[in-house]
Amino acid sequence: MALVTSGSASSAAAFASRPAQLLAQLCTVRQQSLALCEPLTPEDMMVQSCPEASPAKWHLAHTSWFFETFLLREFLPGYKPFHPDFLWLFNSYYNAVSAQPQKKLRASFSRPGIASILEYRAHVDAGLQALFSSDAPEEAQRRLVLGLHHEQQHGELMLTDIKNAFWSNPLRPAYRDGALPEAHRSILRQLGSQNWVPFAEGLRAIGHTGDGFCFDNEEPRHRVWLDAFDLASRPVSSAEYLQFMEDGGYTRSELWLSEGWDTVQREQWEAPLYWHRESGEAEWTVFTLRGEQPLRNLLAAPVCHISYFEANAFARWAGMQLPTEAEWEVAAAESHLAATPEKSLLLEGDSLHPLASLPEDGSEGALREMLGNVWEWTGSAYLGYPGYAALPGALGEYNGKFMSNQMVLRGGSVATPLSHIRASYRNFFPPHTRWQFSGVRLARHQ
Repeated sequence: MALVTSGSASSAAAFASRPAQLLAQLCTVRQQSLALCEPLTPEDMMVQSCPEASPAKWHLAHTSWFFETFLLREFLPGYKPFHPDFLWLFNSYYNAVSAQPQKKLRASFSRPGIASILEYRAHVDAGLQALFSSDAPEEAQRRLVLGLHHEQQHGELMLTDIKNAFWSNPLRPAYRDGALPEAHRSILRQLGSQNWVPFAEGLRAIGHTGDGFCFDNEEPRHRVWLDAFDLASRPVSSAEYLQFMEDGGYTRSELWLSEGWDTVQREQWEAPLYWHRESGEAEWTVFTLRGEQPLRNLLAAPVCHISYFEANAFARWAGMQLPTEAEWEVAAAESHLAATPEKSLLLEGDSLHPLASLPEDGSEGALREMLGNVWEWTGSAYLGYPGYAALPGALGEYNGKFMSNQMVLRGGSVATPLSHIRASYRNFFPPHTRWQFSGVRLARHQ
């Protein structure tokens, strides 16, 4: 994903800079990671069900590796690493640090066991406590904040990986029991058609602003010219996406980018990931973190787990476009949007799935559900902003080397912690990616 510098928008300012406060926030974030694993068995934590995913056990170890490698080894005098092999065993992609096992082999690490990994986490936590019990260097404090956001990223990835693992299981177990909120089953009739929010042409500034946290790919702030555009007031619903499917969306090559059409044919896609229906059956089900749910109960919810290729094909079918990331960010910033606690991270809101909301009285023409519901594909390739430069050393590998063959997503999802969401945040994945909570919002140009 990305790397930290000094700056950000309001939601990212949740992490303070004083060592004592940072330690308290460290405890909160580290406990969240463990809480996400509470419903899991040790066997669950070994599963790696798709090439993009990692086992939950590996996430717990790697986030500790990050703190050990970039803080404790460099800043804590006399620090003794927990295990000499962990430096390379739990390295993800930092070639300047060490070699690392192939990602696809992470599920083969039956040893060390989960007990050893929890001991590793406790060892690293004790080291961080010692480092920040007195005045730690400013660079160490900056890296601790980076580590907090890094662990939050892995918490989000852990949820999406667990969901894919449970979906891949023939028994289709639920991560948590119980039905999705009843109130959202009756919204469809009231949801209505899309409203459009206009934005005038002009010279705008995008990128990080403020004094808090941001990743380096959000900088430098720079000016862009935007022609006039309209942005849909809400994401595309599952009901609207179903209309695309019923109109032959997955069989009409003229709607698809060439590589997208090749992917549809090769993978035999006919619906978003996690949608399923038995042969000969008319009704679709959707696999959620609460297990299988009838699609009819989620028709008003934003469609999610679609790739950039699918988002782009839907936009063509609808006669619209995907917004550029600059259009998306300007719209979010000028609308003064904020993420809502009830829809951000299941530990904070417990929604477990993107859900629809009705406009408040008098706000039918306003943007909604942009932050903390589904990641929204944009039409922008993931590249560095003008003047972008990666940090020197191994930490420079966090972000810049991935600026190739990726597309930008914006907005955060139900799996994204509140303190991790802001309008300038740039997420990115290859265009075929579907295992994230990724959806689509349409734009049109005058």
